[in-house]
Amino acid sequence: MDIMNIINPILSIGGLGVVFGAGLGIAGEVFKVEEDPRIGEILEVLPGANCGGCGFPGCGGCAAAIVDGSAPVNACPVGGAAVAEKVGAIMGVEASVAEPLAAFVKCGGTCETAKNKYDYFGIDDCNMAVQLAGGGAKSCSYGCLGLGSCKKACAFGAIEIVDGIAVVDKEKCVACGKCVSACPKHIIELLPAKKKVKVQCSSKDIGKNVMQVCSTGCIACKICEKNCPFDAIHVIDNVAVIDYDKCKSCGICANKCPKGVITGKRPAPAADAKPAAPAAPAKKAEAKAEAQAEAAPAAKADVTEKPAE
Repeated sequence: MDIMNIINPILSIGGLGVVFGAGLGIAGEVFKVEEDPRIGEILEVLPGANCGGCGFPGCGGCAAAIVDGSAPVNACPVGGAAVAEKVGAIMGVEASVAEPLAAFVKCGGTCETAKNKYDYFGIDDCNMAVQLAGGGAKSCSYGCLGLGSCKKACAFGAIEIVDGIAVVDKEKCVACGKCVSACPKHIIELLPAKKKVKVQCSSKDIGKNVMQVCSTGCIACKICEKNCPFDAIHVIDNVAVIDYDKCKSCGICANKCPKGVITGKRPAPAADAKPAAPAAPAKKAEAKAEAQAEAAPAAKADVTEKPAE
């Protein structure tokens, strides 16, 4: 067998590889798109979580969007104000301080307060359970299923399932929004983290139907709406909704709510507490009496020692 019959094809294929490789290299240089160096600089200061909370595909997409002006310098929810300040310095603009947000589960229907239509035995996944009859085992069709799809989606360990409902630790939450997307009931919302007043219900059923399935659901009584001095809360579609641009977190709506649906309740003053009596008049009278008592002996002594005429 002639060895050249083997070597020639190998050399031909190798030569073609070299030619095509060189051609691709030249084409890459000719059609090369120059990347703004600020993208790399911004990538260095971003946390690298690639959570998608900014609305872009990873930190690279966020950096590119910031540079081309389609995203603000504080677009990264994970980095917060510190990262926004660094990105602003790279872009040569001042980073505005946005109010921090945190996820909030708009449901208070625990195992004790909310009823179930049936017992669920299956995969611990809300997206699986919601496919069953009635949208899950919970009698309230709007309620948290408590199977932890949001917990699995959270990369920061900010969600736990407590007594049948999801609970968010706002100190760990970075407002990436993954849990919002993961919830098939759409009852998780990013709300101002510092605001204590929040409506822990999402039911749009009428009050009578709500009371039949959950003892802590909003019954649309509008007591909160009538008592709010700032016009910050209104009943819309049979559930209370707060306008956080107006809300002052006074807690009046929470205190007035007959079902305890609104968080942020302020403690009432103690019933046995009595207002202290004004001490100033008593002290003034006491001081006057002491002055008179001291003046009396002195006056008596003057009269005694005065010689008779």
